[in-house]
Amino acid sequence: MYAVIRAGGKQYRVAPGDVIEIEKLPQESGAEVQFGEVLAVSANEGELTKPANAVVTGQVVEQGRGDKMLVFHYKRKKQYKKLQGHRQAYTAVKITGINIDGQVHTA
Repeated sequence: MYAVIRAGGKQYRVAPGDVIEIEKLPQESGAEVQFGEVLAVSANEGELTKPANAVVTGQVVEQGRGDKMLVFHYKRKKQYKKLQGHRQAYTAVKITGINIDGQVHTA
């Protein structure tokens, strides 16, 4: 069983027990998180449905920052070079259950 959710402007395929890294959330470590925007649910293999009352719940595992990405700007023949680093903040969430119309599926 899995579900497709939208969080932080991106879509994620999640199943109970998965740990996903999403855009930073304001919750503290150990807090409960609910994702109400469920796009699709697969209860049986190969069957996708979009239930009206579906909620995916999770627990915040940690807050962190990703690896450093280097951003390099360069203009030829103009002696212009600029190097800048960037680290994206993320929140790691462990999916604890998928609730479909009052029916709870856990790991």
